[in-house]
Amino acid sequence: MRRLLSATAVLLLWMVTCVAPAACAKKPAPYALIFGTLWGPDERPVYGVHLKLRRAGEDKYRWEAISDHRGEFAIRLPAVKADYILVPDLKHPKNKPLPETRIHVESDERIDIGVHLQR
Repeated sequence: MRRLLSATAVLLLWMVTCVAPAACAKKPAPYALIFGTLWGPDERPVYGVHLKLRRAGEDKYRWEAISDHRGEFAIRLPAVKADYILVPDLKHPKNKPLPETRIHVESDERIDIGVHLQR
């Protein structure tokens, strides 16, 4: 009888410490994901380019990413309806504007884009 009680106590203790917190854990907040590939003028992926992202209508860049060896990058954003402007941080002559890519987000979704750099 003692063994049964101690086994039951151990089982209850395990359920309280392991199962209950998992059931009460907060659900992560929804988010949108911009996943893209950066292509060079020769149609090859470009590595190590800093990308800056801001909301349309704002001047401050709030998100950043760096392209990996496959030219890929990913940025998590709030799941709200908004327009964004993505700009690669390149050194251009002063009279040449930086290439901008407009992105529209509706809600918690994944958006796949390809950014092509020109000469």
